[in-house]
Amino acid sequence: MKKAQYKTRQLLEIEDFLKNNENKHVTVNDIILFFKQQGKNIGKATVYRHLDRMVSDGTVHKYMLETGDSACFEYVEGEDVHPVCFHCKCEKCGKLIHLECTELSLIGEHLREEHGFSIDHARTVFYGTCNECRE
Repeated sequence: MKKAQYKTRQLLEIEDFLKNNENKHVTVNDIILFFKQQGKNIGKATVYRHLDRMVSDGTVHKYMLETGDSACFEYVEGEDVHPVCFHCKCEKCGKLIHLECTELSLIGEHLREEHGFSIDHARTVFYGTCNECRE
């Protein structure tokens, strides 16, 4: 028999934070800092535990972009089909851009059909310079 899952206040608060930052990648440290600024002390282990649960439930996607980087999390609940996404990372300021582009999804199809290789879209990162740093 599966143990009933209930939503604690902290889980709901983390979920609300992620919903309010939809289409953004946030780290555990971003979440902890937000709650600290709100005068709420929430432990790192607690945040990880709740995020792991939300990842398992399918309400949150977890991205590991580079070895050694912090994991990024993104709220996705309610999406019928999560679009293919790629990431662009500015080599000057470190900004991470979440990119949903149907044109780029053709690269994945080409690699799969012509070369027998399937890419992990969530971990595909293009490196370059963002508009702000180029100016």
